[in-house]
Amino acid sequence: MRSLSLTFLAVLVSGLQVFAAPRAEHVFIISIDGGKPAVIAESEAPTLKKIAAEGAVTWQASTIFPSITLPSHTSMLTGVGPDKHHILWNAYTPIKGMVKVPTVFSLLKAADPKAVDGMFVGKVKFRHLWLENSLDVFDFGGPQTAAPVAGSPEIEKDKKPSQMVAKQAAAWIKETKPRLTFIHFPDVDTAGHKDGWGSPQQKEAIKVTDQALWQVWQAIKDAGIADTSVMLISADHGGHDKTHGLNTPDDMIIPWVAWGKGVKKSYTITAPVTTYDTAATALWLLDVPLPADFDGKPVTSAFE
Repeated sequence: MRSLSLTFLAVLVSGLQVFAAPRAEHVFIISIDGGKPAVIAESEAPTLKKIAAEGAVTWQASTIFPSITLPSHTSMLTGVGPDKHHILWNAYTPIKGMVKVPTVFSLLKAADPKAVDGMFVGKVKFRHLWLENSLDVFDFGGPQTAAPVAGSPEIEKDKKPSQMVAKQAAAWIKETKPRLTFIHFPDVDTAGHKDGWGSPQQKEAIKVTDQALWQVWQAIKDAGIADTSVMLISADHGGHDKTHGLNTPDDMIIPWVAWGKGVKKSYTITAPVTTYDTAATALWLLDVPLPADFDGKPVTSAFE
C-alpha cells in the first residue's frame, strides 16, 4: 500500500511539473524606436537610466539586418530572423498580408487562451504582426480586427506620439493587469529622420519618450503588479545622419534592459544579446514553450 501511495504521489508531482508557475505573471516589452545607446547616454532620460541601474542591462545588444523598423520588430516579437519570418519591407502594405510565423502573442494564446494581451503602437505597420485571435487589444486606430485596413501614404506617415501611446497603455494596464503587453514609442525615430541621430531635437524626443516610459512604469505600480512583472526595454535599431538600415554599429547596436521580478540587481549583461532573444525571454518568463525553430534564446544570465 505504501509503495502504491508513493507511486501515486510521484505521478502527481510529475504531472504538476507540467503546470509550473511562470517566472513572471506579467511581461511588458517596450521598444524605443530608433533608440541608439550612444544618443541615449547623452540625453536626459532619468526613468530609463534608473530602470537600467536597478535591473540588468547591456548597451551593446544587436538588432537584425536589415536594421529597419518592421523587420526588426518582427524578429523582436517572433523570435526568428528575417530568413524565417520573411518580412523585409518597412511600410504598411496590406496586400502582403500578415506575418507567417507565430508571434509571442499567438504562442501565449495557444498555451493559455484566457491570457490578456495587447499591443500599443505608434505606427500602423505593426498591423502586419496582428495574427487572428492573437490579441485582445491592438491600439493604433482603425477597426479592432486583424483584417487589413486600406493602406495609403497618408496612413503610413501618421504616427501616434509616445505620450499618447503611454496614456492609453497605462489606462489599460491598470484596468486589465495583462499577461503580455507590447508598447512602441515612435518619437525618437521620427526626430532622427527629421533632424538627425544625435541632434538636439532627437535628444528632446528621448526626454519626452522617457516621460512616456515613466507613465507605463507608474501604471504597473498603480495596478499592484510590479512585484510579479518584468519589463524588457529595447529598440529596433540605431541610426546615423538622418537614416538607418546599414550593417554598421551605428545602426545595429541597441539597448536591452530587464527590470522586475527575478531580475538581477544592478547587473551588466556580458553575454551577447540579439533582438529575437526578447521574444524568447518573454515566453520563458511566462512559461510558454519555445518553438523548436526559434533563433532567440532566453537571456537567462539577467535573472537570478
